[in-house]
Amino acid sequence: MIEERAVVIDVGQGYAWLEIQRQSACGGCHASGGCGTAALSKIWAGKSIRVRALSDLSLQPGDEVVVGMADGALLRSALLAYLLPLALLFAGAMLGQAVFATAGEELVLLSGLLGLGLGFMAVRVLSRRFRDDVRYQPMVLRRPTAGGVLSLS
Repeated sequence: MIEERAVVIDVGQGYAWLEIQRQSACGGCHASGGCGTAALSKIWAGKSIRVRALSDLSLQPGDEVVVGMADGALLRSALLAYLLPLALLFAGAMLGQAVFATAGEELVLLSGLLGLGLGFMAVRVLSRRFRDDVRYQPMVLRRPTAGGVLSLS
């Protein structure tokens, strides 16, 4: 379970809107001075995101909570968002290479881009399908313990 601290912004029946401060693991590494990921993390540092999370706790705006999401759900979501469009890009390019072998690279490039576009559309359709699935929703787990340290476990 991946856990993060959040602040309650608004409360509804069975859910809560939370604000989470973006954090990065970058900065402690010796290579962070020349790392592109560290540079990007500096751009996003200090910004917050708003998330709707399922909750059965009695919460009020301003409460600090611990929100969590299952590791498997996060991995499946990442695979859906990144791997599916990339796989369809390659599939489209290979199909274009097989069909338009003598026509030139322009049609191969176009078929690869068509595959990428289909991948993005598939991600959109599938993400709408999983949007209301409880297994893919972040959940308010508990209120943080005083002085407790959270870990990614």
